[in-house]
Amino acid sequence: MVKPPAWLGGLMGETFFGSCGVHHNRRKNEKNIFCLDCCQSFCPHCLPSHRSHPLLQVRRYVYHDVVRLEDLEKLIDCSYIQPYTINSAKVIFLNQRAQSRPCKGSANTCFNCDRILQDPFHFCSLSCKVNHMVYQEEDLSSILCRFDESDFAFTQFEGLGMDGSDLLDEDGNGQITPNSILEDPLQFNHSSCSNNTTGNSGISHDPERKMKKKGGGFLPGIVLSLSSRRKGAPHRSPLS
Repeated sequence: MVKPPAWLGGLMGETFFGSCGVHHNRRKNEKNIFCLDCCQSFCPHCLPSHRSHPLLQVRRYVYHDVVRLEDLEKLIDCSYIQPYTINSAKVIFLNQRAQSRPCKGSANTCFNCDRILQDPFHFCSLSCKVNHMVYQEEDLSSILCRFDESDFAFTQFEGLGMDGSDLLDEDGNGQITPNSILEDPLQFNHSSCSNNTTGNSGISHDPERKMKKKGGGFLPGIVLSLSSRRKGAPHRSPLS
């Protein structure tokens, strides 16, 4: 079995978006760039020190690290890893996320961590696919790509926003597709993993139904209260 490259373990095990120790007194010093040669993360102010190295940008979504699919698939086979679309860009989570509740019923789940997935995906993150292959004693070299370093050149970061927020719009909300709305407590309220009321991702796709249910339990009470007030006799203060 071929030993996996150091960058793979480094990418999955590295801590991103912490403050850079070298540039702790500079603004926008979050470590959101990964060097495939040095196998470490650094902030945009450190870029000149890695000018000749292949570099990968890491982004953050819902407090978790993601990489654009078009970048990651140049390094490793990302088939059967569920992507999420944010502002028209497909991203892959680097590591699995903690689940808010156990799954009930039959559904398509991650082979490694049992997170609900859409068909035909088998893994929720890069680490889940790698860990599953290691557990199954499969050769990781079969999914590694011989990448062109020019695809990860320093020049791609010339217009980089220092905080790595170019994936989202200025207010941080972004235009998010339904498949990328994760761990929303309103979406998951009293839901199960069955396919009757939710899709394979465990996310409700019927907002009108929720609105009708909410309105049906709230608005009639207001109307009833107003109508009962109108029927009552008016109260006037006594004449002095």
